[in-house]
Amino acid sequence: MLDTDLAALYGVEVRVLNQAVRRNADRFPPDFVFQLSRDEAKRSRSQFVTLDSSSGLPYAFTERGVAMLSSVLKSRQTVQANVEIMRAFVRLRAMIGHNRKLARRLDALESKYARRLSVHRAEPRSPAR
Repeated sequence: MLDTDLAALYGVEVRVLNQAVRRNADRFPPDFVFQLSRDEAKRSRSQFVTLDSSSGLPYAFTERGVAMLSSVLKSRQTVQANVEIMRAFVRLRAMIGHNRKLARRLDALESKYARRLSVHRAEPRSPAR
């Protein structure tokens, strides 16, 4: 997502968002945020009429950067977004745990029926009468 979109989503000015990123640079490695090149920004502006050309080269955030940004900004919307991100992580962890249990049960069933099938295949057939 671009900095302009995130600023609108979080209810802050773009300059405030970018300032927070610069002040917390150690929290935003390249796989979290990067600045568009002039060519990329130019192409983006031709595709998105709303992109503001006066604010310089925009920043683009990955999903990790969006999550980190929600922890460094101080608006009410940002706090709510951060709370929802944490809740989503908890739900995801619960789903993964549930799926592991299900996977173990399926493995057990497959193993059980594989043994039964191999026993039936190994038994000699009685001659047809």
